[in-house]
Amino acid sequence: MAKCTEILQFLDTYLDIAHIPDASHNGLQVEGKEEIKKIAFGVSASMEFFKQAQYAGADLLVVHHGLLWGQEQPITGTFKERIAFLLKENIGLAGYHLPLDKHPVVGHNACLMRSIGATTPQPFGEYHGNLIGFSGRVSQQPLEKLVQTLEAFCQTKARVFAFGPEKINTVAVVSGGAYSMLPQAIANHFDLYITGALDEPVQEWCREGHINCVALGHYNSEKPGVRALVELVAKRFDVQTEFIDIANPL
Repeated sequence: MAKCTEILQFLDTYLDIAHIPDASHNGLQVEGKEEIKKIAFGVSASMEFFKQAQYAGADLLVVHHGLLWGQEQPITGTFKERIAFLLKENIGLAGYHLPLDKHPVVGHNACLMRSIGATTPQPFGEYHGNLIGFSGRVSQQPLEKLVQTLEAFCQTKARVFAFGPEKINTVAVVSGGAYSMLPQAIANHFDLYITGALDEPVQEWCREGHINCVALGHYNSEKPGVRALVELVAKRFDVQTEFIDIANPL
């Protein structure tokens, strides 16, 4: 058992939320129990996640996509139902958005880079003044092999636009809905750009920019950092931990 305030103080500090501007409210979003026996981790705050976490006996929930996004909104509809469920069950909720994207150890992008053996990581991907991804080198790796590795690591099927070299030397990674950063990868002459979700312009950007792009899905590209948090917290605190995967192909 551990104190909720101690757990969240550790995460807030470790992920450096005080120094990372973000539309999301990082840290505690809904107050619950102070004495924590079990923490459930997930990618996104949803009623299905809340119900499965409650069934699993969780006292505190930690997610990447929380409920609060920097603006007031009426507490109605599904937003009301989600908050009401947490309050009724006395379950706390904390969210870590950009801090978990960009962290050099447990961040989604750092984890994805390590999964393919990328070296010499450098911050990459400017988003509202933050560099939230990484770039690096993989030294003549076949594109097909890298795709297979990423699919196994994220437990998903990737969408691939192969308009660049068959053998990859340079790579950039920005998880989630970061298709719009593809032009930054093209401008830096990378061989491969790895992201989560795509949109209509991507195919022709790749063709004209002579670059490969691998999309793992917004949700699946952002499981790695959450899983890394599970391991971190389990080693640090005397609590039970569980990652709850609410399967999402998008």
